[in-house]
Amino acid sequence: MSDSNQEIKRGDFAKRKGEIILREHEYDGIQEFDQKLPNWWLFTFYAAIIWFFVYWILYYQGRIYQTDEQRTSSAIAAVYDAKEKESQQTLAALDDATLIGKWAKDPAIIASGETIYNTNCTACHGADLSATLDAGGQKFPLPGRSLIDGIWEYGGKPNDIIKLVKNGSPAEAKGMNGALMQSWSATLTTKQIAEVTAFIISKNPKEYSLEP
Repeated sequence: MSDSNQEIKRGDFAKRKGEIILREHEYDGIQEFDQKLPNWWLFTFYAAIIWFFVYWILYYQGRIYQTDEQRTSSAIAAVYDAKEKESQQTLAALDDATLIGKWAKDPAIIASGETIYNTNCTACHGADLSATLDAGGQKFPLPGRSLIDGIWEYGGKPNDIIKLVKNGSPAEAKGMNGALMQSWSATLTTKQIAEVTAFIISKNPKEYSLEP
């Protein structure tokens, strides 16, 4: 607002630069002054309005820019692609001999696999892999199968175990007491699945010839 010596007129709005208008309306003793906005402000405001319509046409009609949903979907797809690529690379380098002879003998890998197992698998297969819960010296069965009794219904080779953990129980499976193995591919990476498999192998030394 200009200095107090400038003439103040009554009216609806200012029409010229520097003109100060005291608007006619008044509410509860509150009056409103009006001055003409500077051209730079008006040009910026009008340019913003024009840009909004141009952007709206390009974004929603021209499909030149991706929407937030499209960007999110693309990012998720890229993550899954990268995960699948890593999975294929990991599996290509992991044969049964490598899992038994190297991974299942590597303390760091076994420790990592044990952590994964304790976090995700004990509820069904038990802390000691026996598929039982010890409560007050009494054993109670859990939904999963024992992983140390030498019985592998869907194949006992390391890569068979990896496949089972990754994909879950086969479609024709009836499960243990009706409980089926879920697919862990969305929760664990292939490397993590291989590590937990190595941990399981390490708990079956005689079956997998880990002992001399």
